[in-house]
Amino acid sequence: MAGPDSPSPASPGTASADALHRRGLMFILSSPSGAGKTTLARRLLAHDGEIRMSVSVTTRPIRPGEVDGRDYHFTDKAQFEAMVTGEHFLEWAHVFGHSYGTPKSQVKAGLRAGHDFLFDIDWQGTQQLYQKLETDVVRVFLLPPSIDELRRRLTARGTDAAGVIAERMERAQAEISHWDGYDYVIVNDDIDTCFAKVVQILAAERMRRARQTGLIPFVRGLMKPDS
Repeated sequence: MAGPDSPSPASPGTASADALHRRGLMFILSSPSGAGKTTLARRLLAHDGEIRMSVSVTTRPIRPGEVDGRDYHFTDKAQFEAMVTGEHFLEWAHVFGHSYGTPKSQVKAGLRAGHDFLFDIDWQGTQQLYQKLETDVVRVFLLPPSIDELRRRLTARGTDAAGVIAERMERAQAEISHWDGYDYVIVNDDIDTCFAKVVQILAAERMRRARQTGLIPFVRGLMKPDS
């Protein structure tokens, strides 16, 4: 039985302030290769059931274990260029010899429905998204603790030749130069600490007043004079 100080059950037709409808957001994680964005993205998807990965269109070949439509929408160069010409992408870029793009229709519909999307994209894609949907975008950039540590992480993977690592290191320094184009910058010197910060940022951004589309009718109801 509820005590005298227990909150009264919500009346029919009323809403909890925590359950108000909100517009979704586009949560971007960017970093140079080896700084941890893929690991953090996977942890965030496993931790938070309210955010989903944005599935990009790509021209790169499908890899073992990948599923078309889940990991990427795989296509050829001609079809990709046709989608660019038809303005079907929110953003697109050429990366390491292949093309990647974010389909416009699925994201816009999801945002209206209150769905959050996670993006693992570079600074070019981030800039394009921000120019088109500024208020829906949250930009987080991950930095390595040092260039030497970044090189060590890339080498420890054991998957790339020395020439490829050198190319990634050169690209990493170019990407780091765009750090000031992000809303949040985190140094990833400890994966658990970094993940906790990412979760805190996501929680705070979901509560922004501009995204709480259900607040106006809720507050109006609070301000009505007693009948």
